[in-house]
Amino acid sequence: MNSSIEKKIYLARSIGNVEPIEYMVPYPNTIALLEGQNIKYSKQLLYEKPEITNIDFFNLVQQTANWLESINIHPKEEVALPDLGSPQSEILLYGIWHLGAVAILSKSKKIDKKIFTRLHIIEPDIDLFDIIHPFPKKFIPRYKALLDDEALINYTDNSNIRLSHYNLLVNTNGLKKLLKINRGVRIACDLEPLDSSWTVFKVLLPLYCGAIYSDSNPDITISSKDTTATYFLRKDIDKYGNLKNNHIGICLENTAVLCLGNEPIHLTEIEKENGFLKLNGHSVMMGYTDNLINERAFKKNGLWVKLNNINH
Repeated sequence: MNSSIEKKIYLARSIGNVEPIEYMVPYPNTIALLEGQNIKYSKQLLYEKPEITNIDFFNLVQQTANWLESINIHPKEEVALPDLGSPQSEILLYGIWHLGAVAILSKSKKIDKKIFTRLHIIEPDIDLFDIIHPFPKKFIPRYKALLDDEALINYTDNSNIRLSHYNLLVNTNGLKKLLKINRGVRIACDLEPLDSSWTVFKVLLPLYCGAIYSDSNPDITISSKDTTATYFLRKDIDKYGNLKNNHIGICLENTAVLCLGNEPIHLTEIEKENGFLKLNGHSVMMGYTDNLINERAFKKNGLWVKLNNINH
């Protein structure tokens, strides 16, 4: 990526006089969130069924990282994350991050390998628990990702969206502020591991809030399908400005969450103009993998997303 595009992206990721270098999250990467929760709350329940505490989850993540290393996956390489069901998909994602690698989420069953230089495909029919069982519960990473390092790529039919560890953490932090979720609250979410909205809502949010994931007895339900859920997720954000108070606007170029009702997520500014959303803020992505698309999208000190292309 040339310096001109990098500068345009940096300007889009700034909001007012607050630049993204002035980090607003207390973690140096996503895996540090998990490590942090285990300092004080290692015995707190994270998943109700199967019963998994924070320390159980961390041990499974470390076993997963050891397994990934054993099959010759290295830091900064790309790993296509399959749908293994919950919580195996979540554990695999954290294992990828603990190794220092990058996850690719996709609705497509086939990813164009020509786009990625070091792509690993993990088959969707594995039982992660069986595979990682022999591996040690202690993993010492050879590389620890930085906040600005790439953590995840949304692979789509139109363009591929690059997100950093900071993107994911700051978007989750903003979501916590919007929803005001307290420790011990039970959350259910019907998202599947297809894009970063699953990552923010189902992988990061429960840990960030100290919540418990519970399908059977939730206090809060989050859904992209059920309009009666506590919070209904919408990608048709051409309706931005007229969303109901419990509707959450989703824009993958803004990591995942754009707004709750008509309130933008923390550290995000939104303008609607001539069929585009102009976005500024710390949740704005690292850019597309295609620099030609970056040239068109990043201009006039912001990220311009065409509304009729926003539902990836």
